[in-house]
Amino acid sequence: MFSCLKSVQLRHKKLKIINLTKDSKTYTSNVYFVLGTWNAIEDMNTLIDVGRDPQVMERIQQTNTGLGKPKLNQVILTHTHYDHTSMLPQIKQRFRPTVYAYSRFLKGVDYQIQDRNTLRIGDKTCEIIYSPGHSHDSICVYCEEDGFLFSGDTPVIIHTQDGTYENGFILALERIKQKNINVIYPGHGQPIKQNCNALIQQTLRNVRHN
Repeated sequence: MFSCLKSVQLRHKKLKIINLTKDSKTYTSNVYFVLGTWNAIEDMNTLIDVGRDPQVMERIQQTNTGLGKPKLNQVILTHTHYDHTSMLPQIKQRFRPTVYAYSRFLKGVDYQIQDRNTLRIGDKTCEIIYSPGHSHDSICVYCEEDGFLFSGDTPVIIHTQDGTYENGFILALERIKQKNINVIYPGHGQPIKQNCNALIQQTLRNVRHN
């Protein structure tokens, strides 16, 4: 009985997520270092955004990411605003990751990702959701197995009915509303760990009101 319970627990281990700029004194986006549960060789060590704090470099180096593999396999940019991308040249030079972004115009991007593409992040498969509004190239990254949404600066929580919103953003919210979301990891501020689905549903009602 114990071995069966242990097996179930192992299958449901979640991604390891480290915010490398949590205590930063520099104005920057959050920089999420996403790792698999066991630091296996096949896991894809991933940065979601790179921010603009140089200390990110040493924090990557100091993180236990597994033996016999690169410290950093890939970078996913939620959009190309400077507070999310400034450290990209230094990170590419030092760690040689593959860089993905919706925009192909930022120097250092290797592959342009599209809406509904999937990427292996850590030891899970995640979906790209194109979410224009904050910027023309904004994306969210959704991990279905854990219910994690990396939202960048996409305003997935809107408390008022003021403002107008473009159709692409509303369509993205409609897709996000259908997901099971346990935690939202935003581009700025603390993770949202409670009532995520209800908050997103209210956001969609507020946006549709206009």
